[in-house]
Amino acid sequence: MSETAPARPAAPPITRQAWLALIVLLAGMFIALLDTTIVNVALPSIRTSLDASEATLSWIISGYALAFGLALIPAGRLGDRIGHKWVFFAGLALFTLASAACGLAQDDTQLIVARVVQGLAGGIFVPAVTAFIQLLFPAQSRGKAFAIMGAVIGVSSALGPIVGGLIIEAFGEESGWRLVFGVNLPIGVVALIATAMILPNGADVKAAKGARSGIDVFGLVLLSAALVALLVPLIEGEDQGWPLWTYVTLVVGALLVVAFAFWEIGYSKRGKSPLVPPHLFSHPAFTGGTILALVYFAAFTSIFFTISILWQSGLGHSALESGLVSIPFAIGSIVGSSQSNRLTQRLGRGVLTIGATLLSVGLIAVFVLLLTVDGVDLTNWMLLLPLLIAGLGNGLFIAPNAQFIVATVDRSEAGGASGVIGVMQRIGSAVGIAVVGSVLFSGIANANISAPEDVPQAFTDAAAGALALSAGLSVVALALVFALPKRVSTGHGPQNPVAAPAGRPVDSTID
Repeated sequence: MSETAPARPAAPPITRQAWLALIVLLAGMFIALLDTTIVNVALPSIRTSLDASEATLSWIISGYALAFGLALIPAGRLGDRIGHKWVFFAGLALFTLASAACGLAQDDTQLIVARVVQGLAGGIFVPAVTAFIQLLFPAQSRGKAFAIMGAVIGVSSALGPIVGGLIIEAFGEESGWRLVFGVNLPIGVVALIATAMILPNGADVKAAKGARSGIDVFGLVLLSAALVALLVPLIEGEDQGWPLWTYVTLVVGALLVVAFAFWEIGYSKRGKSPLVPPHLFSHPAFTGGTILALVYFAAFTSIFFTISILWQSGLGHSALESGLVSIPFAIGSIVGSSQSNRLTQRLGRGVLTIGATLLSVGLIAVFVLLLTVDGVDLTNWMLLLPLLIAGLGNGLFIAPNAQFIVATVDRSEAGGASGVIGVMQRIGSAVGIAVVGSVLFSGIANANISAPEDVPQAFTDAAAGALALSAGLSVVALALVFALPKRVSTGHGPQNPVAAPAGRPVDSTID
């Protein structure tokens, strides 16, 4: 008589409070990610309404992404120390207020400041989402919660341009772009009330080991100064005619990056928890993976910045028509992400190779179209197939990429590695918009526009140059994929497309 295998223990039941808390958390994540895409279609309206410069348009996107990324790790560690509920509440409250300030801005300076504060607030409360999922859901059921979160990420990003276009179409350019930011207000207020009532205080949650040694404040200041010093000339250089100070500032930024690296090494040797743990980069594959995260996000987040400026300012289409152009990419991303986990199990790293290849093919096809088709003849139907292909690739790549990068380090380092990846993704977004925007606006400024009928072709040619850079970055990302391991174990590190905050233990639970 053969022995039967012992039955697997049943997964602990998921409480009703856990599901309600997830709804509240994902409401916050929804508006944070909606704001990464909804603003693209509002940029031409903002430019007209506030008489804003090209640099302002880049700052509106880059400033948000940069502030968001820099806040992720400190906010995650602060939540570990004092509890994630009130960090989430404070960040969401600040985000809601900053959204109102964006909508009420009377000039471009006010809008940039409000937008940076909004990004900072998003970076404060988003780490609490992944932290609470890990705390509230048992390990056997956590994948379902992360899958729901992944769907919210895809839907919010896809809805952004369409919702923005509908609002501007309905309320006009002046009121419309302001109401684009106003969308966050009712959701934010309801989520704040629900946060106070539903989310557990987590007073009984022990702080992660990395959080007890404090937050690397000086490291954060050095990194922030370095990135700002690099971004300012990249964004302002073209508008200012590349004066001497832009080159000096770039050199200062590079020196600050070196100073940050030395500070982190010394800080770590003193037994403290650095912002970016230097020992992670002793793994060559992790170093390649973080560069991959930066380059990939620089490539794909800049696509619709370019297309929105071309479609509205260059070709004279409405904000809604500009939003509709993004639908094939959005559909492709949703379909790709829905299949990414299944394909990862079958193909391993191959799913990332396929994803990066499809993105590259799609972007190269868009570049060729812009290069060969007259601007006045360009239609959204021409872009449908290339953007669908690029979107499919993006969906296949985004969800599993953090999982593969985290797999290059030891399990005990997964939390710190995830935090670094999240920061690199947002820095990539900021740098991508800055550099691609500079190429786009340089092309427009140097075009020979002597009559109104020259405008469509001038913008199309400039957009072709910008898309060439985005496509080139996607090809570099494809090459960097091969730095990652061929396969990862299913239980390794955070299994979600948004990196968890540094120091967050993977299997913590709330009693």
